[in-house]
Amino acid sequence: MSALEPGSFLAELTPAERADLEARGHVRAFERGEALFVEGDRSGWVAVLLKGRVKAFTYREQGGEALLAVREPGALLGELAAIDGLPRSATVEALEPVRALAVPSKDFTKFLEANGRASLIIMRTLCERWRDADRKRAEFGMFDATGRVAQRLVELAERFGVPYGSGQPGGESVRITLNLSQEELAGWVGASREAVSKALRHLRGHGLIETGRRRLIVHDLQALRQHVR
Repeated sequence: MSALEPGSFLAELTPAERADLEARGHVRAFERGEALFVEGDRSGWVAVLLKGRVKAFTYREQGGEALLAVREPGALLGELAAIDGLPRSATVEALEPVRALAVPSKDFTKFLEANGRASLIIMRTLCERWRDADRKRAEFGMFDATGRVAQRLVELAERFGVPYGSGQPGGESVRITLNLSQEELAGWVGASREAVSKALRHLRGHGLIETGRRRLIVHDLQALRQHVR
């Protein structure tokens, strides 16, 4: 199992709760690009990420994907459909090879009935997701495409960044280990690919980032944070 994201569902379970959950499911493997869930489906299981990262997205009316979130090991996926019985609200796709604990919805419901504390963990997680969605909606009125791209790069650097080189004077360089295409980034910030490309050129021109084939480096994270304030 990979290191769990701090604060994730699986990370917050006690050893006894985790053992109970694992006993109710089985491990499934998914290749990069393979869908765990498909928007509109009524598949009857939930997933807990054990290894690898996934993206959750929906399709925009004008075409293309609207990226909703990136989830790491420890994340609980598909719980809403298991709880309310409605179709999947988004597609979840593997960004890299993934291993997940698959638990049938009825067994997951029994797990929650037997472990009330786990329900509170889910409630906290949902509250965090709703707050994050509210913040991102507010960004559309506060920032242009460049500002929204900068916001997402800060988030990516903070969640998926590793030290890189010596950085710029007064700043620090980090390499973002999660590879997102410009199309995916555009879907995340609600802009066209052309607008995202222009925003990246602007940030490169100010020496804040460096881009290359499957490479994204933030050269001055503090300056990038200031860029969106």
